[in-house]
Amino acid sequence: MAVEAETQTGVEVVDLDQTSLRELNQRLHDLVGDDPDPRRWQIVNPSGAHAVACGLDAPLEVEIVGHAGYYCAGMNKRATVRVHGNVSTGVAENIMSGSVVVEGTAGQSAGATGRGGLLVVHGDAGARCGISMKGVDIVVRGSIGHLSGFMAQRGALVVCGDAGEALGDSIYETHIYIRGSVAGLGADCIEKELRAHHVAELRGLLERAGFTDVDPGAFRRYGSARELYNFKIDNAGAY
Repeated sequence: MAVEAETQTGVEVVDLDQTSLRELNQRLHDLVGDDPDPRRWQIVNPSGAHAVACGLDAPLEVEIVGHAGYYCAGMNKRATVRVHGNVSTGVAENIMSGSVVVEGTAGQSAGATGRGGLLVVHGDAGARCGISMKGVDIVVRGSIGHLSGFMAQRGALVVCGDAGEALGDSIYETHIYIRGSVAGLGADCIEKELRAHHVAELRGLLERAGFTDVDPGAFRRYGSARELYNFKIDNAGAY
């Protein structure tokens, strides 16, 4: 019956209780080009395994049913990955394009070093969310932990909840939008005016994340004071 259902829906179902993670990832890596076959995948019984669906490089649609461990959907390129559960450290680490959606919570370093694409977390994200982001857009429905946005260079970090200490420490040009409270700002991060074009950017990001019930006008914007771009002896204590 299960095989018949897979054939009817065109979904390749892989049970990690029966198939090794190495075999799964190899099968996914073997799919290249603009029209991979099969395109739609469902991974069941991940049981907290690490590096599930990493390094994808095709326009795949991958559903992970359950909780995943470290570096889930890391280095994603072009694929759409949805996790029906929680993930641990480094989800969508170094994402290049495509999208990763976590319906639960995410551990620390979500979206770290991401260069493009979209990461959506429906729950909370831990410490160091979006560190050293280089173009990825990250939207978190819940709250984020300390040192989020550390050395963030490009892209946008949108948080519908609260932010922990040292938000945006040593930030470059990433746009940070927080709807809730901020426990503390990091070095060279300041609150900035929320202008009409920022509200438009926010609205677009929230719509892409599926959070159309969230008012973009309710956020505050944070960014770089640009005092640490070049070394100044007066700022030595802040480095």
